[in-house]
Amino acid sequence: MTDDRAPYQRIADDLREEITSGRLKPGWRVPATPELARRYEVTTNTANRALTALAAEGLLIKKPGSGTYVRNPHPVRRRITRGTLVHRRRTIGYSFAATRPDDPEWQPHFPPIYEEAPITERAAEILGIAPGTPVFRRRRVMSVPGEDPFTLSDSWIVPEVVEAAPDVRKRGVPGGYLDAIEAAGHGPLAWHELTRARTPTTEEAELLGISPLFPVLEICRVSVSASTGEPVDVTVMLIPSDRIEIFQELKRDRTATYEVLSPPGGRPESTTEP
Repeated sequence: MTDDRAPYQRIADDLREEITSGRLKPGWRVPATPELARRYEVTTNTANRALTALAAEGLLIKKPGSGTYVRNPHPVRRRITRGTLVHRRRTIGYSFAATRPDDPEWQPHFPPIYEEAPITERAAEILGIAPGTPVFRRRRVMSVPGEDPFTLSDSWIVPEVVEAAPDVRKRGVPGGYLDAIEAAGHGPLAWHELTRARTPTTEEAELLGISPLFPVLEICRVSVSASTGEPVDVTVMLIPSDRIEIFQELKRDRTATYEVLSPPGGRPESTTEP
């Protein structure tokens, strides 16, 4: 019987069957691209195409520098309360973290990166900088130890602010660089957040270990100077959409006071004689 499947589809189908049958379990490393290429007598590009297809289906997770693993079909989903309070602790500086009280200390998946990089279109729009301009960036990929990457955070700082507050380049506590910005004449900072859903870039997807087709929640936290009223820093946080749910408590406005004034859609009953 002729097998009309493309070579990459044969590899993907075999691996998919091993995953769904439980022979390959969540967290297990799948054969590397060269090994698959030898096993199926195909090119490495063909073998990689099969792994990419399964990653797009959400069955595999690619970890740069480590390999490709069977993805946990039920990752930890964290309930996040996006309130309006900003905390400050001696150990971590300003805190906007998505943590729970019983969480162990979060850890980076690789050493934090501090570098000049071409600013992304979204961050450039917020800071009023031309896209692609070299801007100082602080990058972290964080999670609770033992869990898949939860958040990719890129903090972009306006070049003039970096020049006035060179301490923002220092490695240290995550929220501590904001102290340096405030001390340079921009304190007390004010913050607001912009939240939307989108798909990640190829680089972002690789860092989070997800497919570029998998949606993420993007939260942009903007730091606004007290002296100029302009944004001086934006932190763009990306969270895979299957790892978060946002909790907000709803409160009644005075127009929604619990009183039976009229039936829904009707008019208040008149107490005036015709």
